[in-house]
Amino acid sequence: MKPVVTAADLERVPQNGEFAVTQDTLITTLAREEAERRGITFRIVASAGSAISGAGAPGSAEPEKSARVVAIGADHGGFELKELLKGYLREWGYQVLDLGTDSTAAVDYPDFAEAVAGTVARGDAWLGVVLDSAGIGSSIAANKVPGARAALCYDRATARNSREHNDANVLSLGAKLLSQETAREILAVWLSTPFAGGRHQRRVDKIRSIEERSAKK
Repeated sequence: MKPVVTAADLERVPQNGEFAVTQDTLITTLAREEAERRGITFRIVASAGSAISGAGAPGSAEPEKSARVVAIGADHGGFELKELLKGYLREWGYQVLDLGTDSTAAVDYPDFAEAVAGTVARGDAWLGVVLDSAGIGSSIAANKVPGARAALCYDRATARNSREHNDANVLSLGAKLLSQETAREILAVWLSTPFAGGRHQRRVDKIRSIEERSAKK
């Protein structure tokens, strides 16, 4: 599994500072542009002991990424971006569960959003990604599945917040509203951001309580 560095990883690096990477680290285009703009230098270090986004912290309770399954699904509007993101997921060491669609022929986004969200809610996938043209419909449909917490993200900040504060387990992307590189960055940040817990856990528990109360009505 190759580690990946995104522009978000450079936010806390001082002007003209250094960022340690290994020989096989993948540096996104936006990360390179950010480094050039702020005079940040990438310093090559040995693999052991380097801390790269997505590499996994030593002693982390999370399973290795190679053992994680990410479910992904899209309608015709998100098909092409889905295919692109599948390649990145595999490159980063994830197992990909593609739930369709398999072409640009017109289909209905709720079918694929439900399939992905259900797979995640059942525990058959660690996280899920849904795509349509705007991302809105897929996020609404996915959130109808009990146990799914779908977040429509459009930049690195929303990606990080949805995981850190909301423990989102389904990412929704608007394929026609994002550049391929922006979508890649969002996905990388979303996957590498852990849930913060603490006060946020209480709020996520309240979301679950809403589901439980609604189910009893």
